Amino acid sequence: MDTASRGRAGVSPALGFVAAGASVQLLTLGIAAALWFGLHRTDVKFARDLALGGVVFTAVVLLAASPVLTAVQRSRLRAWLGVDVPPVTARRWTGRGLTAIGRQLGYHALAGPAVTAFALLAAVVWATGVVLAGAFAYLLVFPTTSLLRTTVAARPAALGAVRPVLVAGPRTAGLLAQLDVWAADALLGPNRWQRRLVDLTESRAGVVDAADAERRRIERDLHDGAQQRLVSLAMNLGLARAGLPDLPAEARQVIVDAHEQAKEALAELRTLVRGLHPAILDDRGLDAALSGIAARAPVPVRLHVDVPDRASPTVEAVAYFLVAEALANIAKHARATGAEIDVRRHGDVLAVTVTDDGVGGADPAAGTGLTGLAQRVRSVDGTLSISSPAGGPTVVTAELPCAS
Repeated sequence: MDTASRGRAGVSPALGFVAAGASVQLLTLGIAAALWFGLHRTDVKFARDLALGGVVFTAVVLLAASPVLTAVQRSRLRAWLGVDVPPVTARRWTGRGLTAIGRQLGYHALAGPAVTAFALLAAVVWATGVVLAGAFAYLLVFPTTSLLRTTVAARPAALGAVRPVLVAGPRTAGLLAQLDVWAADALLGPNRWQRRLVDLTESRAGVVDAADAERRRIERDLHDGAQQRLVSLAMNLGLARAGLPDLPAEARQVIVDAHEQAKEALAELRTLVRGLHPAILDDRGLDAALSGIAARAPVPVRLHVDVPDRASPTVEAVAYFLVAEALANIAKHARATGAEIDVRRHGDVLAVTVTDDGVGGADPAAGTGLTGLAQRVRSVDGTLSISSPAGGPTVVTAELPCAS
C-alpha cells in the first residue's frame, strides 16, 4: 500500500487501529510503572540513585522490549489497515542496527505515546458529546421541570454544540491513524536509503533470474532445434560415406569433409549449449551435473555433494559455472595433479569448495578468471574467499544464499 492510500481506511478500522495502539502503549507503560514502583519499594537507595528515576527506567524497559513491541506494532498495522512495514535486516550491534534501534525507541517512547495521548483526548471529547446527546434526547422525551424546559428551548444551540463533537470523533480517529502510520513507516521500518538498497537488490535478483531463464530457453531451443538438425545431417553424411563406396574420389572426399565438419560443428554446438545452461542440471540436479564436468576435467577430481534439498535454479546455475570455471583455471594455471570439489548445504547457505594441489599463487588481479568467479557469486549476493599461498594448495570457497 502506497503512502497516498494510507489512512484511507473506513471509520471502523481506524477506530480499531487507534484503540489497539492505545492499548499496547498503555499496557507497556503500565508494566514499566509497575516494575518501577516495585523496584522503588524493594530498594529505596537504588531508586534514589537513578538520575532521572522512572523516566530512565521506562526508557530501559522500552529498549529491552523494543523488538517485541516493534513486531506487535507491525502486526497491528498489517491487521487493521493492511499496511506492511518491512523489518530492518541489519544486525542489532552494527551501525545501521543501532540506528534502527534508536528510531524504534523514538517511536515507542515518543511518537506512540503522543498519538495515544491525542487519541485519549479525542475519546474523552467524543464520549462527552455522546453523553450530551443522550442527555439531550432524554430532555426531549421527558421535559418536566422548568430547567429542562429551558434546556429544550435552547435546542438549536445545544444541537450546534453537540453535533460537531459527534462528527469530529471518527474523523479524528482517521487522522490519528494516518499520523500513526506515517510515524511507524518512518521509525519502525528501514530508512529511505535502506529501502532503496532493498529495491535495487530485488531488481538485480530479478534481472539475474530473468537472464538465467533466458539462457535456459536458448539452450532448449538449440538442443531441440539446431542440434537435432546437425545430428540428422551428420548421420546422413555418415550413411552416405559408408554406403556409397563406388563414388568418384573427388565426390567421396567432399562427403568425407562434410561429414567431419558436421561432427565438429555438432561438438562445438554441444559445448556452447553446456556453456549456456546444462540440461542435466534441470533434469537431475547439481550432483549429476557436477559429476559430468568432473569426469571431463583434465585432472583427476574427487567430488562430494551433500545437498538434500535443491536450491533455486539460479543458485544451482551459479554453483555449476563456478565449479566449471574453477576447474578450467586449474587446468590452465595451477599445474595440479588433482582437485577436490565439496558442495554442501547448511540451512539456507550452499557452500561450494574447490581445492587443487597446484603451485598456488592465484591472484584475482592477474586476470586468471578469479574475477569472473567473484562476479558470478556476487550476482546472487554470495561471498567468495580464495586462499592460494605460494606452493599451494589453492582453495576457492563460495557461500551462496539458496532459499528454495
